[in-house]
Amino acid sequence: MNTLLLREALSASAYPGRGIILGANESGRAVIAYFIMGRSANSRNRVFMPQGDGLRTEAFDASKVVDPSLIIYNPVRVLGDSTIVTNGDQTDTIFDHMVSGGSFETALATRTFEPDAPNYTPRISGIVTLKEKSFSYKLSILKSLGTPSGCARFFFDYDMPVNGIGHFIHTYKGDGSPLPSFEGEPERVALSGDIDRLTTDIWDALDADNRISLFVRMIDPDAKSFTTRIINQNK
Repeated sequence: MNTLLLREALSASAYPGRGIILGANESGRAVIAYFIMGRSANSRNRVFMPQGDGLRTEAFDASKVVDPSLIIYNPVRVLGDSTIVTNGDQTDTIFDHMVSGGSFETALATRTFEPDAPNYTPRISGIVTLKEKSFSYKLSILKSLGTPSGCARFFFDYDMPVNGIGHFIHTYKGDGSPLPSFEGEPERVALSGDIDRLTTDIWDALDADNRISLFVRMIDPDAKSFTTRIINQNK
């Protein structure tokens, strides 16, 4: 698989929807990035807010909320040495399953794509798990088979991170009506720079008319410490 420049991958479509990037920067730090985009007034009316070690979406203007069911959720939660990141309330499903002895995979076996016909937006999920001076990561996408009930579940397991390389998965492969779902393996992308450079590179590459919020975290697997950056279009 070819390695894409991060800017190239992010700007390939004006509307990739929501996206997750996991991988390692050049110095071996774990990279977690999650962004959301929006076209409707309801989708645009959001901000990212820290919640403990995790992240929550909130309405920027509560008086303008139409339907909170698919826009208000916990995108990031931390459980021990694992950081979970998703584009919906399946973050909580994964967290709860793992607390009960289940796994990333068994949790997502209980979920399907979002009930937003005709788009049937995929649920994308990721997890980074720290190991002794290293880490592994997984990505998943749950997609419609073209019907309201049929679901295809795909999992991608990266147990040997490569410095300077990440994988990028997003909900839509482009614009359209209905919106076409992401296809194929997560895109292999180059990751470089410290957290501030990476945050700027991602934000600047996203379409300025559609980007809403961005979360970026770098984790030092040796020290098991992390640094986080958040950008909100709504201020």
